[in-house]
Amino acid sequence: MSPATLLTAAPTTSLGGDTLPVLDLITGRARTGAYGPDPASLRIALAFSTVQAVRHTGRSRGYRNEVLSLRLGSAVGSCAVEPGDLAADTVTDCVGATVGELLDHPRTAVRVAALDAYLGHCRPHAPAYGARRYGLPAGSSLVKSRVRAAAVVGLLPLADVRRVLVVGVVNSILEQLRSNGVGYLPCDLKGGTTEWGEPVHTDTLAHLDDCDAILASGMTLGNGSLDPLLAHARATGKPLVLFAQTGSAVLPCLIGDGATAVSAEPYPFFWLDGGPTVIHLYGGAGR
Repeated sequence: MSPATLLTAAPTTSLGGDTLPVLDLITGRARTGAYGPDPASLRIALAFSTVQAVRHTGRSRGYRNEVLSLRLGSAVGSCAVEPGDLAADTVTDCVGATVGELLDHPRTAVRVAALDAYLGHCRPHAPAYGARRYGLPAGSSLVKSRVRAAAVVGLLPLADVRRVLVVGVVNSILEQLRSNGVGYLPCDLKGGTTEWGEPVHTDTLAHLDDCDAILASGMTLGNGSLDPLLAHARATGKPLVLFAQTGSAVLPCLIGDGATAVSAEPYPFFWLDGGPTVIHLYGGAGR
């Protein structure tokens, strides 16, 4: 999966009537104790990066992922970055720092991973916070990707959706939409074509009015392109479903404020483990 297309506008989002970029807004709420203890009182002991390359059997294209992860207690917060973009000293710089310090880090990826770790620590994926466990079976990464895609697409009100804007192209998700007879507009920063030869658009804003639902990767949080999607969903009432490895504990905070559902997948991700793994579903059709 390549990072979702970066939008050119700089809109804001709103939680509780405030107007700030969503990352700043949720960070501010964390600092004032809305979710748990003071981030300055918690320290990151472990930081690491994960680099992956894959080309599924039967697929004509492969892709690469690179992810920065920070561990806080039993929680791991993550943010995807462009492969090769993570400075060599970033991981070392994070170790031993407080969450509060990392929430002020100059790199967005560090701020996202720190906030994700903090919220995963304070608000673990559990029924008490609205999460529903969804098991992915043992198998190849392609098998698991397809099962995850079915869960993600199932969060949409499919009977009412004719065309979905997909921000951050994942071929298994497109395949699932096709199998349900739902049209889509694929958007991704890198452009190119889908597995079926369809053009991938790079200007998401230009196509917001051409869909009646949105599926967006958690990478939109990391590259700053989530805010206009939330604003559009709030203004129009369109369903917005987020599928998140990046910011998996952050994005459930947006349920009811633009986002209608979230598929949250904290580290370790399905493509790292051939055994059974779990994702966590929030909101969605019929909820």
